[in-house]
Amino acid sequence: MKKLALLLFIGSISLSINAQNTAVKEADPNAPKFKFETKTVDYGTIEQKSDPIRVFKFTNVGKSPLIISNVKGSCGCTVPSTPKEPIMPGKTGEITVKYDTNRIGQISKTITITSNADRPSITIPVRGKINKKSSITILEEHEKSMLSNDKK
Repeated sequence: MKKLALLLFIGSISLSINAQNTAVKEADPNAPKFKFETKTVDYGTIEQKSDPIRVFKFTNVGKSPLIISNVKGSCGCTVPSTPKEPIMPGKTGEITVKYDTNRIGQISKTITITSNADRPSITIPVRGKINKKSSITILEEHEKSMLSNDKK
């Protein structure tokens, strides 16, 4: 009985190992391919309510048109926009990322690009730090607004 149980156990393990072997999809040598200028969308260290827009550039180094079907931010505070037209081989494209710079603290978000490229889904980190506006900056803005009101 022990031999039969052992034989069944070994047989079931070998079947489960064989079930794990799946066909590896061959890479299309003519597929479009991203080449990014940088590996992250970097805001650096900025003040609260600073310029919220960064441009993320890439080139299609593949052999067929690159079609971006979706670009999605990891939360509502990170809003990317995607090129509407296909990016032809050798041409560059841009993804504009808008972050809510009213939020103070570290920026640690991502954008996910879905396309027909050799890697159909790519995640790009969005990094930076937003410091609270200094009282000097607030005073300067207040003075500017008062001066512009005096001219009217």
